[in-house]
Amino acid sequence: MWTLSTLFLAAFAAATLIPAQSEAVLVGMLLAETNPVWLLLLVATTGNVLGSLVNWAIGWFLQDRMPVRWFPVSADQLARAQGWYAHWGWWTLFGSWLPIVGDPLVLAAGLMREPLWRVVLVVTLAKAGRYIILTWATLQLT
Repeated sequence: MWTLSTLFLAAFAAATLIPAQSEAVLVGMLLAETNPVWLLLLVATTGNVLGSLVNWAIGWFLQDRMPVRWFPVSADQLARAQGWYAHWGWWTLFGSWLPIVGDPLVLAAGLMREPLWRVVLVVTLAKAGRYIILTWATLQLT
């Protein structure tokens, strides 16, 4: 149980604006073969999606409070971002698995009031897909 909690926390933290590495933890656990692969994928994906929802909630919360002096986005920048998001929309959430830009994409979805159901669906597909590919590659190379 301790190992699964470690994986969950690593995946959760990695999906927030906190820099963390969940992939290394997952690969280590896959190589240790102490838990079923499906369970590791489920725990990592769940933690990572829930961490992303923290970013979405921060964006949702801040949208009504803009401009906030401490937030690094002005009212003009927010208006431009809303126009950009109106053009590209929720499709950008498929990039939520990407390093560096993935977390801000989900935060932007909250700022733009993307519905929770869609965020959960697309982010889950993106994050699960990344972990499945990583798991497949790990198991093929061992």
